[in-house]
Amino acid sequence: MINAIPRVPPPQNEPILSYAPGSAERATLQSTLQRLASERLDIPLLIGGKAVRTGKTDEVRMPHKHAHVLATLHEADASHVEQAIQNALAVKDEWSRMPFQERAAIFLRAAELLASRYRPILNAATMLGQSKTAHQAEIDAACEAIDFLRFNVSFAEQLLAQQPVSGPQTWNLTDYRPLDGFVFAVAPFNFTAIALNLSTAPALMGNVVLFKPSSTSAFSSWFLMELLREAGLPDGVINFLPGDGPTIGNVALAHPQLGGVHFTGSTPTFQSMWRTIGENIQRYKQYPRLVGETGGKDFVFAHASAVDDLDALATAIVRGGYEYQGQKCSAASRVYIPESIWPKLKPRLQEFIAELRVGDVSDFRNFMGAVIDEKSFKKVSSYIELAKQGGAEATIVAGGETDRSEGWFVKPTLVQLTNPRHRIMQEEIFAPLVGVHVYPDARFEETLRECDQAATYALTGAVFARDRKALSTASRELRHAAGNFYINDKPTGAVVGQQPFGGSRASGTNDKAGSMLNLVRWTSPRTIKETFVPPTRVPYPFMQG
Repeated sequence: MINAIPRVPPPQNEPILSYAPGSAERATLQSTLQRLASERLDIPLLIGGKAVRTGKTDEVRMPHKHAHVLATLHEADASHVEQAIQNALAVKDEWSRMPFQERAAIFLRAAELLASRYRPILNAATMLGQSKTAHQAEIDAACEAIDFLRFNVSFAEQLLAQQPVSGPQTWNLTDYRPLDGFVFAVAPFNFTAIALNLSTAPALMGNVVLFKPSSTSAFSSWFLMELLREAGLPDGVINFLPGDGPTIGNVALAHPQLGGVHFTGSTPTFQSMWRTIGENIQRYKQYPRLVGETGGKDFVFAHASAVDDLDALATAIVRGGYEYQGQKCSAASRVYIPESIWPKLKPRLQEFIAELRVGDVSDFRNFMGAVIDEKSFKKVSSYIELAKQGGAEATIVAGGETDRSEGWFVKPTLVQLTNPRHRIMQEEIFAPLVGVHVYPDARFEETLRECDQAATYALTGAVFARDRKALSTASRELRHAAGNFYINDKPTGAVVGQQPFGGSRASGTNDKAGSMLNLVRWTSPRTIKETFVPPTRVPYPFMQG
């Protein structure tokens, strides 16, 4: 027993390593890439801390070398989901009773392990399995993941310290209990850090978790589980269940002990889950908490006063639209440019895009890798074909080429569209395809309203202008168009603790990952009042004659 009121170490954002030629981190990462690429993992389920090999398997392949198999992945069936739920519930009481500082120490240790020995492992696994460059892997699988672990502990400490006032002769407390039942955490392929946060944020608050990774990012997700186990996470607190989404989800969402869902992925999938939970609402022991970050159709909007900042604007469009192949929820995918600056901006964009190298991410000269799989490749190819057949309504300004011979490669593509409601300006594509609409300078406010109304999403957006009045107008008109709003910057790159991330409308519940607001969702507060000197007489003073 520790007789203290401990304080967690103040969190700091993890510095981003450069991986410049000759650096120690570059050499270590390259050797780790070679080692992991030369092995073939056998990835089981983890239920109650025990490896379960089901015999029903899938292959995890490199997107940029789709003939190269990185791992054999065992898939869960309905019986495994039931087994995982029972194992999680069996350890729930002990985990929730563990003092906060002891739970926190596990995740803080995981952060330090990731900042050191696990850094090249998670980065290399993310590069090979999800086709991220060294820089994109570093800011995701290392820095953001570390930041989630450190800052969430600090946010949790601040939340637990939120206590009510007490009146005379009483002491009031708030007990931040975990939710009843278990939390179902469903992860996307595109961010290793998101997969970590989806499972660990509820666990930090005393919940037990069923973690469903994306099959296309299961390679890095497996190493996340290895990291957490080495950090001291007890068996059964987070159960690892790769496999078919509906097979796993149907069981988890129908279970009476479902306490919450922590989700990042497509809007249709989250809406389907919400619908299923609504249909099952009478069977649950509590109303499940639904936390989701879903799709985006993120914008860059330029005002005519940005004419003197064209290089910055072009850089924001290219980085925001094409880093990690446009496969970020926050990626710029629609751009609004005034007529007066388009003639100067267009050749800059063409020049910048032409310089981008696409290929194997193990070659550090490449800016982009491959899109995640064949399904994604076919989807973006169909939109490129739509642009090519668009006649006067659509013009390919840059890119437009694809190559599936070795990997799922799509050249960064920019399409100019005369119709601001063209499908490329409205629909989430999740690939390196950006639509640009050129508007008359005099229709600035009308086009702002068009930007606000054109898409159902409201995740991220950016505005470029030097004119403060224009920035104020844009901020007002686009107030509900983006949960993360950037001024003179690209709409990607939110940092934990600095820009809490999330959007509304069809982009999610806006519970802001990387802030205390998210952790509140994984608690069920109990108010406790202790009266030191309770009354001993029934009548009140006003009743005296």
